[in-house]
Amino acid sequence: MTADPHAGPAAGPATADLAVVGAGPAGLAAAGTAAALGLGVVLLDAGERVGGQIHRHSAPEELPRAARPLVRRLGGVRHRPAHHVWTVVPDGDSWLLHCVAGPGETAATVRARAVLLATGAYERHLPFPGWTLPGVVGAGGAQAMLKSGRVLPGRRVVVAGSGPLLLAVATTLATAGARVPAVVEAAGYTAYARHAGTLARNPGKLAEAAHHGSGLLRHSTRLLTRHAVTAAHGTARVEAVTVTRVDRDWRPVPGTGRRVPCDALAVGHGLVPQLELATGLGCLVRRTADGTPALAVDAEQRTSVPGVWAAGETCGIGGVGLARTEGELAALSIAHALSPARVVTGGERRRAAALTRRRARLRAFADAMAAAHRPGPGWTAWLDDGTEVCRCEEVTADRIREAVTTLGARDARTVKLLTRAGMGWCQGRMCGQAVARLAGEDPAPDRRPLSCPVPLSHLAQPPGAA
Repeated sequence: MTADPHAGPAAGPATADLAVVGAGPAGLAAAGTAAALGLGVVLLDAGERVGGQIHRHSAPEELPRAARPLVRRLGGVRHRPAHHVWTVVPDGDSWLLHCVAGPGETAATVRARAVLLATGAYERHLPFPGWTLPGVVGAGGAQAMLKSGRVLPGRRVVVAGSGPLLLAVATTLATAGARVPAVVEAAGYTAYARHAGTLARNPGKLAEAAHHGSGLLRHSTRLLTRHAVTAAHGTARVEAVTVTRVDRDWRPVPGTGRRVPCDALAVGHGLVPQLELATGLGCLVRRTADGTPALAVDAEQRTSVPGVWAAGETCGIGGVGLARTEGELAALSIAHALSPARVVTGGERRRAAALTRRRARLRAFADAMAAAHRPGPGWTAWLDDGTEVCRCEEVTADRIREAVTTLGARDARTVKLLTRAGMGWCQGRMCGQAVARLAGEDPAPDRRPLSCPVPLSHLAQPPGAA
């Protein structure tokens, strides 16, 4: 694998058979497999190092053991770190990928015959009173602080929200020396009982859960299911949180709240696929079992746009194993599509069949997981009128409710126009899900003409121009 972080337009667009966007597990698996099959591959990623969020690391030698085989397979892949792809446009029989590159924000372009989107996901945040206090961080953010900088968010950390990530975060924090008094899970694990067959076919997932469970016991951490952090308290920093029992719709049960002292709160309610590049291309989306938009792909990981494939969390949250499997399947499909006369060996056919079976098994578990941790509609009852929902524009819950009940807004777009919620720096990535729920609708897929901030000088020449 060769890294060229500063390659730019001086020598014209770099060319490749396949451009892979995202160097997480799915992108690494796809790039390595495609290169092994003889394709010229460019791997583009916003990060400085490969691995994505799940394998975030502070030095190359510290890449987790599970990710090392993927990196060893990247011989011949041209790696472009610190390249933010802001748009993908068709250009004849190929694609142009326009990037903001490096700390100098220079312009860079890659031309490829096929594109694989492996752009991953970001955390879903549901607001509550006090969530803007210093010391309140995302659950994934807490892990990132440890992996990248070996920094704890606090000494006494409550972990809250919903989803299996909470168990991993709590175990990581406790192992690193933090006191984790409680993991506060809004859903109930009994929901998994409806998927007993799926659980039995995924013993590795059960073993992983048992590992985290034993870690919580070892560190005397309580697991509180059907509970939520409904408020954070403090002045200069979070000093305590209110933990409240919730019903099956996530509505707080009156009289059940109690304060838990802490100096940090790591909170997250699952992950949301990152879709800006895909929706900008017109790729179709589907609804996952928790109501989240994700890319719709066929049996070979093709999107609805010819020449564009997708893999990993972009297609629905499913974990590292599923992401790698989808990445390999996509690479096999791309190799055949770009070289249809190429003879497919019996070994490749058997490999594709095994990957397809594994994908079906892991996707079934992912669907069960999404259904079990789907946010209930009652969480909006956590919000008092003064709770900031949109942090960038400082839009409070009462202003959004007024837009709906008094001004007649019936969707998130109208709420946005009336209140500016979602019009700030993050462009709704933090508050979009919450604003949609308060407006009474399911969150819509992200649709943005630019997937990241772009210097105006990059727009002087229209995308696709020679």
